[in-house]
Amino acid sequence: MAATLPQIFLDYDAIPQMAEQYRKQGKKIVLTQGSFDMLHIGHCRYLKEAKKHGDVLIVGVDSDEKVRQRKGPDRPVVPQEERLEMLTYIRPVDAVVLKNYHEPKWELIKLINPDVLIATTGTYTQAQIQKLSEICGKVIVLEPMATTSTSAKIRLVQMGTAKKITKTLSTKLIKSIEEVLEELKDL
Repeated sequence: MAATLPQIFLDYDAIPQMAEQYRKQGKKIVLTQGSFDMLHIGHCRYLKEAKKHGDVLIVGVDSDEKVRQRKGPDRPVVPQEERLEMLTYIRPVDAVVLKNYHEPKWELIKLINPDVLIATTGTYTQAQIQKLSEICGKVIVLEPMATTSTSAKIRLVQMGTAKKITKTLSTKLIKSIEEVLEELKDL
Protein backbone atom coordinates (compact mmCIF):
# COMPACT_ATOMS: atom_id res chain seq x y z
CA MET A 1 0.00 0.00 0.00
CA ALA A 2 1.45 3.37 -1.04
CA ALA A 3 1.91 6.05 1.60
CA THR A 4 -0.17 9.18 1.17
CA LEU A 5 1.64 12.44 0.58
CA PRO A 6 1.47 15.25 3.13
CA GLN A 7 -1.30 17.76 2.69
CA ILE A 8 -0.61 21.20 1.21
CA PHE A 9 -2.40 24.19 2.75
CA LEU A 10 -2.56 27.31 0.55
CA ASP A 11 -4.04 29.53 3.25
CA TYR A 12 -4.34 29.56 7.03
CA ASP A 13 -8.09 28.80 7.32
CA ALA A 14 -7.74 25.09 8.16
CA ILE A 15 -4.51 25.39 10.16
CA PRO A 16 -5.99 25.70 13.69
CA GLN A 17 -8.22 22.67 13.07
CA MET A 18 -5.27 20.63 11.72
CA ALA A 19 -3.16 21.49 14.78
CA GLU A 20 -6.04 20.64 17.10
CA GLN A 21 -6.52 17.24 15.45
CA TYR A 22 -2.84 16.42 15.98
CA ARG A 23 -3.09 17.50 19.61
CA LYS A 24 -6.17 15.32 20.20
CA GLN A 25 -4.10 12.40 18.90
CA GLY A 26 -1.47 13.26 21.53
CA LYS A 27 1.10 14.21 18.92
CA LYS A 28 3.98 16.62 19.57
CA ILE A 29 3.96 19.28 16.81
CA VAL A 30 7.16 20.64 15.29
CA LEU A 31 7.11 23.67 12.99
CA THR A 32 9.84 25.01 10.77
CA GLN A 33 9.74 27.63 8.04
CA GLY A 34 11.74 28.85 5.08
CA SER A 35 11.98 29.46 1.35
CA PHE A 36 13.18 25.99 0.35
CA ASP A 37 14.25 27.35 -3.04
CA MET A 38 16.29 24.89 -5.12
CA LEU A 39 15.90 22.09 -2.60
CA HIS A 40 19.30 20.59 -1.69
CA ILE A 41 20.80 18.07 0.72
CA GLY A 42 21.09 20.66 3.51
CA HIS A 43 17.31 21.17 3.40
CA CYS A 44 16.70 17.41 3.57
CA ARG A 45 19.10 16.93 6.49
CA TYR A 46 17.53 19.91 8.28
CA LEU A 47 13.99 18.53 7.89
CA LYS A 48 15.12 15.09 9.05
CA GLU A 49 16.71 16.63 12.15
CA ALA A 50 13.64 18.82 12.80
CA LYS A 51 11.32 15.79 12.77
CA LYS A 52 13.41 14.15 15.53
CA HIS A 53 12.02 16.76 17.95
CA GLY A 54 8.39 15.63 17.69
CA ASP A 55 5.77 13.44 16.05
CA VAL A 56 4.47 15.77 13.35
CA LEU A 57 6.55 18.12 11.17
CA ILE A 58 4.74 21.07 9.62
CA VAL A 59 6.73 23.16 7.13
CA GLY A 60 5.82 26.79 6.42
CA VAL A 61 6.99 27.78 2.92
CA ASP A 62 7.46 31.41 1.90
CA SER A 63 5.37 32.49 -1.11
CA ASP A 64 7.12 33.76 -4.22
CA GLU A 65 6.28 37.34 -3.25
CA LYS A 66 7.65 36.88 0.27
CA VAL A 67 10.90 35.39 -1.10
CA ARG A 68 11.30 38.28 -3.59
CA GLN A 69 10.88 40.80 -0.78
CA ARG A 70 13.62 39.11 1.28
CA LYS A 71 16.06 37.85 -1.34
CA GLY A 72 15.61 40.10 -4.37
CA PRO A 73 13.77 40.25 -7.71
CA ASP A 74 15.48 37.20 -9.24
CA ARG A 75 14.31 34.86 -6.49
CA PRO A 76 12.86 32.38 -6.02
CA VAL A 77 14.34 30.25 -8.77
CA VAL A 78 11.69 27.56 -8.24
CA PRO A 79 8.04 28.74 -8.16
CA GLN A 80 6.04 28.24 -4.96
CA GLU A 81 3.77 25.52 -6.41
CA GLU A 82 6.81 23.36 -7.18
CA ARG A 83 8.53 24.13 -3.86
CA LEU A 84 5.37 23.12 -1.97
CA GLU A 85 5.00 19.88 -3.92
CA MET A 86 8.70 18.98 -3.66
CA LEU A 87 8.50 19.16 0.13
CA THR A 88 5.65 16.65 0.18
CA TYR A 89 8.09 14.05 -1.17
CA ILE A 90 10.51 14.54 1.74
CA ARG A 91 9.81 11.67 4.16
CA PRO A 92 9.87 13.59 7.50
CA VAL A 93 7.35 16.23 6.31
CA ASP A 94 3.73 15.76 7.45
CA ALA A 95 2.14 19.00 6.21
CA VAL A 96 3.18 21.98 4.10
CA VAL A 97 1.71 25.47 4.49
CA LEU A 98 2.12 28.41 2.09
CA LYS A 99 3.15 31.60 3.94
CA ASN A 100 1.76 34.52 1.97
CA TYR A 101 3.43 37.92 2.05
CA HIS A 102 0.42 39.72 3.51
CA GLU A 103 0.16 37.49 6.59
CA PRO A 104 1.14 39.16 9.89
CA LYS A 105 4.55 38.35 11.32
CA TRP A 106 4.62 35.04 13.20
CA GLU A 107 0.94 34.38 12.35
CA LEU A 108 1.55 30.75 11.39
CA ILE A 109 3.50 30.18 14.59
CA LYS A 110 0.64 31.66 16.63
CA LEU A 111 -2.01 29.59 14.81
CA ILE A 112 -0.16 26.30 15.24
CA ASN A 113 1.34 27.05 18.66
CA PRO A 114 3.91 24.30 18.07
CA ASP A 115 5.47 22.29 20.84
CA VAL A 116 8.80 22.92 19.10
CA LEU A 117 9.81 25.65 16.66
CA ILE A 118 12.92 24.81 14.65
CA ALA A 119 14.98 27.66 13.18
CA THR A 120 18.40 28.05 11.62
CA THR A 121 21.24 30.14 12.96
CA GLY A 122 20.67 33.81 12.22
CA THR A 123 16.92 33.54 11.60
CA TYR A 124 15.94 35.17 14.89
CA THR A 125 17.69 37.43 17.35
CA GLN A 126 18.04 36.30 20.96
CA ALA A 127 15.24 38.71 21.93
CA GLN A 128 12.96 37.23 19.25
CA ILE A 129 13.74 33.70 20.44
CA GLN A 130 12.75 34.81 23.94
CA LYS A 131 9.37 36.11 22.65
CA LEU A 132 8.83 33.02 20.50
CA SER A 133 9.47 30.81 23.53
CA GLU A 134 6.34 32.34 25.05
CA ILE A 135 4.29 31.20 22.02
CA CYS A 136 5.97 27.83 21.48
CA GLY A 137 6.87 25.14 23.94
CA LYS A 138 10.48 25.31 22.84
CA VAL A 139 12.66 27.01 20.21
CA ILE A 140 15.58 25.00 18.82
CA VAL A 141 18.19 26.63 16.60
CA LEU A 142 20.03 24.35 14.20
CA GLU A 143 23.30 25.00 12.42
CA PRO A 144 23.41 24.80 8.60
CA MET A 145 23.51 21.17 7.46
CA ALA A 146 25.38 21.56 4.17
CA THR A 147 28.55 23.30 3.05
CA THR A 148 26.59 25.51 0.68
CA SER A 149 23.26 27.26 0.45
CA THR A 150 20.88 27.95 -2.41
CA SER A 151 22.12 31.56 -2.54
CA ALA A 152 25.73 30.38 -2.69
CA LYS A 153 24.92 27.93 -5.50
CA ILE A 154 23.19 30.67 -7.48
CA ARG A 155 26.22 32.96 -7.02
CA LEU A 156 28.53 30.21 -8.30
CA VAL A 157 26.38 29.76 -11.41
CA GLN A 158 26.28 33.52 -11.96
CA MET A 159 30.06 33.85 -11.56
CA GLY A 160 30.68 30.99 -13.98
CA THR A 161 28.34 32.54 -16.52
CA ALA A 162 29.96 35.96 -16.10
CA LYS A 163 33.42 34.44 -16.71
CA LYS A 164 32.21 32.71 -19.88
CA ILE A 165 30.59 35.92 -21.15
CA THR A 166 33.72 37.94 -20.36
CA LYS A 167 35.96 35.46 -22.14
CA THR A 168 33.69 35.27 -25.20
CA LEU A 169 33.23 39.04 -25.38
CA SER A 170 36.93 39.69 -24.90
CA THR A 171 37.86 37.33 -27.72
CA LYS A 172 35.22 38.73 -30.07
CA LEU A 173 35.99 42.32 -29.10
CA ILE A 174 39.72 41.89 -29.76
CA LYS A 175 38.95 40.26 -33.11
CA SER A 176 36.58 43.11 -34.06
CA ILE A 177 39.11 45.76 -33.08
CA GLU A 178 41.81 44.00 -35.12
CA GLU A 179 39.46 43.88 -38.14
CA VAL A 180 38.65 47.59 -37.83
CA LEU A 181 42.35 48.46 -37.48
CA GLU A 182 43.12 46.39 -40.56
CA GLU A 183 40.43 48.26 -42.51
CA LEU A 184 41.80 51.60 -41.30
CA LYS A 185 45.27 50.68 -42.61
CA ASP A 186 43.85 50.34 -46.10
CA LEU A 187 42.34 53.84 -46.09
